[in-house]
Amino acid sequence: MRPYSPPTGQRRGKLRLDFNENTVGCPSSVLALFQLGLNGELLATYPDYEPSLDRLAEHFGVSPDHMVMTNGTDEAIQIIVNTFVDAGETVLIPTPTYAMYRFYCEVAGAIVDDAPYSGEELSFPIDRVLSTQAEPKALFLSNPNNPTGTLTPLDQIRAILQRFPHSAVLVDEAYFEFSGTTALPWIDEFPNLLVSRTMSKAYGLAGLRCGFLFSNPANTTLLKRVQSPYSVNIVAAMAAVAAVDEQDRVRAFAEEVRIQRSRVEKRFAEMEIRYVSSQGNFVLFWAGAMNEPLLRACNQQGVLLRDRSHEIPGTVRVTIGTKTQMDRFLEILEELWKTA
Repeated sequence: MRPYSPPTGQRRGKLRLDFNENTVGCPSSVLALFQLGLNGELLATYPDYEPSLDRLAEHFGVSPDHMVMTNGTDEAIQIIVNTFVDAGETVLIPTPTYAMYRFYCEVAGAIVDDAPYSGEELSFPIDRVLSTQAEPKALFLSNPNNPTGTLTPLDQIRAILQRFPHSAVLVDEAYFEFSGTTALPWIDEFPNLLVSRTMSKAYGLAGLRCGFLFSNPANTTLLKRVQSPYSVNIVAAMAAVAAVDEQDRVRAFAEEVRIQRSRVEKRFAEMEIRYVSSQGNFVLFWAGAMNEPLLRACNQQGVLLRDRSHEIPGTVRVTIGTKTQMDRFLEILEELWKTA
């Protein structure tokens, strides 16, 4: 195994366009918890999730028995693997994608079968997936996919669920707020479907580690058996409720991201920079020979980008933020391209 080593050090005080985080911070109501909602007795006792779960289930439009609160999406992936995958069994993962799918499968001793994204647009490899002969124990689908930003159409997800009825199929919707596409209404229709969401992106709570896993009650009962009983801290659970209660703010931020995403993609096209049309809060583009100079120039000016050339040669991923933040990124990019 190769260790997953995110470059999280020395990021404070810089424009963080590297980890697909919320670029304007968390809702003010979450900050108010630290002044009003928390007290010594609450922090000294083990978490009681019931009040938070009832409100969060209402927000997501499911019943509490269809939901598992997790320590970020990472724990959601981990308990899926722990529940449904044994050592020596095969899992199917389209690539490139979120690294933690492979990480937890390899920890479990599973055999990872890759299905590479293909073509100029890095389209989802639906033909390759459906043509898999042996039914995998699990499939992991990031939708929209990270780092490509591409969206797998719902009819293709339905075809996968029908083709592999005995495979646990995770549809990871970490970037749902920016795409608006979801398979969540299907969790009772397909017994093999699991859907995950996170508070780390649009809601700005990446530092608190809170996510959700949805499926039918038969599956959530099994998933809870392998989950630590207090894996989500009480601050994260309370903050999640405060955050979903500020939907106007979340929707406004997501709309700003969509506007700026279109603007950045348009500028890439004008500069003849190849990119992948995205449905997330980020865009993957080809810097080619300018990869290292761009990363270095941005870093020197306090702007962080994510190098993805280890997966797709010459590529960089930029998180999309506000107009002011994107102005700063584009100014550096355009100045550097003049000298290219």
